[in-house]
Amino acid sequence: MPRKKGFLHLPITEDFLKTIGGDYALELVQIWEKKKGNVTDEELAKQLNVKITEIRTALNRLHYRGIACYQKTRNTKTGWYSYTWSIKTNRIAELVMERQAEEIQKIKKRMDFEKNYIYFNCKSGCTTVPFEVATEYQFKCPECGKNLDEENSVKKLKVLNQRIDDIRIELETMEKMN
Repeated sequence: MPRKKGFLHLPITEDFLKTIGGDYALELVQIWEKKKGNVTDEELAKQLNVKITEIRTALNRLHYRGIACYQKTRNTKTGWYSYTWSIKTNRIAELVMERQAEEIQKIKKRMDFEKNYIYFNCKSGCTTVPFEVATEYQFKCPECGKNLDEENSVKKLKVLNQRIDDIRIELETMEKMN
């Protein structure tokens, strides 16, 4: 029977981890998940065949966000410290959901703006300007001089509404898997 994938394998979560933790963050979390427990930074570096400084950089980025936490132990013979890391998956889910809620708010603000303003764009794709600016340039593109055409805000609003729907579906999927 195939293993049910958790929310850590959703594209939205993977993108989030890469964005905040860097190139190796996703792999670090996946290794931790496979091991089902704590892992040292040395183990991670060995498994990924990467310098330990790069692993520590990613872990510290995750630690800053409250995703990764560590226990520090001292080797009595060598005096060196060893760091054992764990991942808080609930914190990942919380941060992804917060980020998506913020994205929905940004889109709603943009939709309000789109509803209240008329935009004009150049046929060549040079620029898009609000009505007030278009009148200043006598409905000619300030860059190439071609006529400016009124933009179809209905299409834009549909696209923005669809993006909000997509985000909500992603969040619902994530909540079910969490």
